[in-house]
Amino acid sequence: MKTRLTVLFLLAALAGCRVGKDYKRPDLALPERFRNGPAADSVRLPNLHDFFRNEGLVTLIDSALRQNNNLKIAAANTEIARTTLKRVRLGYFPELTAQLTANRNISSRNSLAGIGNEQFIGSRSVDDFTTSLGFSWEIDLWGRIRKEKEEAVSRLFEAGEVRKAVQTRLVADLATGYYTLLMLDEQRAIAESSLILADSTLRITEVQFRVGDTHALAVQQARAQLEQTRQLVPQIEQSILQQENALSLLAGQYAERIRRQPATPDDLAPVGAYPVSALSVRPDVLSAEWSLRAANARTGVTQAQMYPTLTISASGGLNSFRTSNWFTVPGSIFGLLSGSLAQPVFQRRQLKTQYEQALLEREKAVYQFRQTVLEGYTQVSDALAVAEKTREQYQLALNRENTLREGLVSAGVLFRTGSANYLEVISAQSNYLQARLQASQLRRDLSVARVELYRAMGGGWK
Repeated sequence: MKTRLTVLFLLAALAGCRVGKDYKRPDLALPERFRNGPAADSVRLPNLHDFFRNEGLVTLIDSALRQNNNLKIAAANTEIARTTLKRVRLGYFPELTAQLTANRNISSRNSLAGIGNEQFIGSRSVDDFTTSLGFSWEIDLWGRIRKEKEEAVSRLFEAGEVRKAVQTRLVADLATGYYTLLMLDEQRAIAESSLILADSTLRITEVQFRVGDTHALAVQQARAQLEQTRQLVPQIEQSILQQENALSLLAGQYAERIRRQPATPDDLAPVGAYPVSALSVRPDVLSAEWSLRAANARTGVTQAQMYPTLTISASGGLNSFRTSNWFTVPGSIFGLLSGSLAQPVFQRRQLKTQYEQALLEREKAVYQFRQTVLEGYTQVSDALAVAEKTREQYQLALNRENTLREGLVSAGVLFRTGSANYLEVISAQSNYLQARLQASQLRRDLSVARVELYRAMGGGWK
């Protein structure tokens, strides 16, 4: 009785010993606010379908979420991690194996076994038939199985956050490509309207040449301006086709025409001011932290592998050397109960090396986590700066466009009355065309800047 109590006491004491450290988030020393960021509030970002309001873009995003192959790969990785967790959770349970064996042993005539078998059973061959059920249970003395489960859970959540990061990047790329496509549509229309204007200038110049009011060089310059504007149209159409192909690829479908709806000021929900703590919902930050948690748990697993393992085993079943009484009960019943305590002694420093490497991997994961947070902070600060400065550039571009429009009208009037030469008209047309194209580019950049800020803040994940 005392022996049993002593064994139970030792088992309880060993069970209280746990390897590895509990996870503690590293100190990040975050600033109070983002650089160039306004005063922060605690309002969460709108979700995906509340932020994007352009019906054409929403339809494209929904299609990509169903069909994008990279997203499906990320989802498959999540399921793989889930199946790993299911396996690890069963580590607390004993292993159970069933076995059915039959064998015949024929001894030689000159062996002791052969002589004895011929004397007792009249034959040198002995049959053996066994049906058994085996039981083996490793007692989790040091918390190794608990740490394995902790690691598997962390890997599952890490895979889930990676999937969110892939989706966030996918949505941002789709939105960027979509607004680029709308910009190209607008620039094609600008080029076509400029083409009409350049053609009108050429016609007027040709009339002036026929009546002797100008020379052949003026006609040649006006025609060259017209051809240059014509060249712009197929260039833009080529970019449109390439952009549609790229969006089709992101949407997980073969290249086809992308249906779109013209942009409006309300296409994107406003992104307000958010605290630095909002970085904690970024999928890449969460993924890096779950990776750190997994690395922390792995140190406990490798440490426990250096300590003794206690295994309890039992087996029982039916055994006989004749099939006729194989299943006779209780004569064929046998059983075995055993316990073992195994301590690794010398394995060429393999276990210790694994533990030391796990410690270094945890340290590396800390640096990766901090770097991810730092990159997230920088990306948000960049996005805020880009959004602010793009608004300023866009307003200045509109002012320039309006001024050049007025100048173009004046140049046209003066050209018809002979008060301005062809070079002034061509220069006014070229400057106005470039101003309109630049304003179109900046309108696109404004939308993309808001999309990038939305992505940098985490993409609306809760």
